[in-house]
Amino acid sequence: MTDWKLNVKVRSFSYKKRELKDDTGHGIGFVFDMRGIDNPGRIDSMKVLTGKDAAVIEYLENETRMPEFLQHIRNMLDITVSNYIERGFTLLTINFGCTGGQHRSVYAAEATAQYLQSRYPVNVELEHLERETWVH
Repeated sequence: MTDWKLNVKVRSFSYKKRELKDDTGHGIGFVFDMRGIDNPGRIDSMKVLTGKDAAVIEYLENETRMPEFLQHIRNMLDITVSNYIERGFTLLTINFGCTGGQHRSVYAAEATAQYLQSRYPVNVELEHLERETWVH
């Protein structure tokens, strides 16, 4: 038995602040555009919050189509992750982008990382690329 596991990088980012670059030699992987989901950052009481805060989570889960959108993503990832594990691949990168990289993409990255960690024998590395520029 081996200790090998697929490494999954899950990242959130801002389309306005950066262009994704491949630093692995394997390509940038999946890129999901979360801008089709209503933006809680446009609601005054949520501007200074992030996709990790309860009010934003409640809004995205109950007032938007985020759950449906993420289910479609999970369906694709189930196929890919299972295949990568079977084939012995070492890396999968999943990126979620939105306007500011603070609300929708952060929530989607957090939820996806949790989903994959609970479902598959993988190492998940979660990174919020815009964390230093979040509005406080």
